[in-house]
Amino acid sequence: MPETRKAMRQLAELDPVWSRIRQEARDAVEQEPLMGGVFHSSILHHDTLEHALAFRLSQKLASAEMSEQILREIMDTAHADDPGLGEAARADIVATYERDPACNRFMKPLLYFKGFQAVQAYRIAHWLCQRGRTDFASLVQMRVSEVFGVDIHPGARIGKGIMIDHAHSIVIGETAVVGDNVSMLHSVTLGGTGKEDGDRHPKIGNGVLIGAGAKVLGNIHVGDCARIAAGSVVLDDVPPRTTMAGVPARVVGEAGCAQPSLTMDHLLRGEI
Repeated sequence: MPETRKAMRQLAELDPVWSRIRQEARDAVEQEPLMGGVFHSSILHHDTLEHALAFRLSQKLASAEMSEQILREIMDTAHADDPGLGEAARADIVATYERDPACNRFMKPLLYFKGFQAVQAYRIAHWLCQRGRTDFASLVQMRVSEVFGVDIHPGARIGKGIMIDHAHSIVIGETAVVGDNVSMLHSVTLGGTGKEDGDRHPKIGNGVLIGAGAKVLGNIHVGDCARIAAGSVVLDDVPPRTTMAGVPARVVGEAGCAQPSLTMDHLLRGEI
């Protein structure tokens, strides 16, 4: 027992996010014993968050075309090759916990939130795409779209500290770029404006908040810490630290705070 406690303390010091998730899972087993198998198989049977992610995502995305075992091996290989995948996942968990009032435990995104799961699966597809394995990346993209209702092209570049709330009908195009600490709600599209080739999708800065149903179209730039109101259609560049609203969207005021993506304040107070 002393050795076990020592190992737990070391884990908490080295990886506080994973340590907290494991403690939450142990508590959950006592509170909901009928789900003990889920908590053990998804969390407590794994020694790292990376292994737990590979297990959970491979379960969700497996199909007759690609087995759970093969998907899990690919994901384990990706995490071993690129430690940044695990770092981004931890940042995304913390971001979801801090910004989503429905998330009262660190383990919730890992187990239940399709926005978090879809982004982590995208990260695997992006890893595959970067290594020229475009068919496998496209298969992962297809399954994420089918299972989660989220369509993120493997070629897109997405930072860390990402929170996608509800996540239904999210579309992010091939040449889109999303910075760090970005928050968006359901039905957001980062898309093109037609059939043009090349660099054709939006570039979203750091700390941006994108409201539900907003459409940001074309190779335009959304400045750091800007705010896009729900239902807006953005066709032009967005200056940093401003609020855009309307169809087509226009600047209606300042963003109202240093980082809108952290406060998650969508209200327009006299801007229009």
